[in-house]
Amino acid sequence: MKVEILKISGEKTGKQVELNDDIFGIEPNDHSIYLSVKQYLANQRQGTHKSKDKGETAGSTRKLHRQKGTGGSRKGSIKNPLYHGGGTIFGPRPRDYSFKLNRKVKELARRSALTYKAKANSIVVVEDFNLETPKTKTFAGIMKNIGVSGKKTLFVLGDSSANVRLSMRNLPKTGTAKASDLNTYDIMNAQCIVLSESIVSLINQAAENN
Repeated sequence: MKVEILKISGEKTGKQVELNDDIFGIEPNDHSIYLSVKQYLANQRQGTHKSKDKGETAGSTRKLHRQKGTGGSRKGSIKNPLYHGGGTIFGPRPRDYSFKLNRKVKELARRSALTYKAKANSIVVVEDFNLETPKTKTFAGIMKNIGVSGKKTLFVLGDSSANVRLSMRNLPKTGTAKASDLNTYDIMNAQCIVLSESIVSLINQAAENN
């Protein structure tokens, strides 16, 4: 699949880049995408939720009234979960939500997600660029020029784009990632993926090596 390379002014450079079919043109596997996204979201959970049960709640352990003869029910503790301020029944406990997922499954999910974006024409390739100084207004203009302004956009740029990353961090619906850190959740969560020309070469080269 070939994609036009754009300048940051929005004009075409007259060059095209080939998106490797082993990454951008496979048969998508929806279940692997589901598992990868599920793992990503699970790993984001702190798992520090905690509620106090009957034994941890502050309060007297004195029996409220005698067992029989009151005409009411038996009451053994003010910390009874049925009372206001009592312990919680089967409340949440600290736990680890993360789980293991095989590397090949995650790789399949990532390629499936990129394939979906390629099929939807949601991948934009721009020539390599950098900014002399971080400037949010300048970067907002670049986004408008290449037609992704107002869309939830993920920029995949090279390591030398420090000023670009600083320029975009205050823009809503805009994120950035390194090619090595690209994950299925970020790809599927974005409406549009913007790749720099050198990143496409790196991705294609990685596919050939594998």
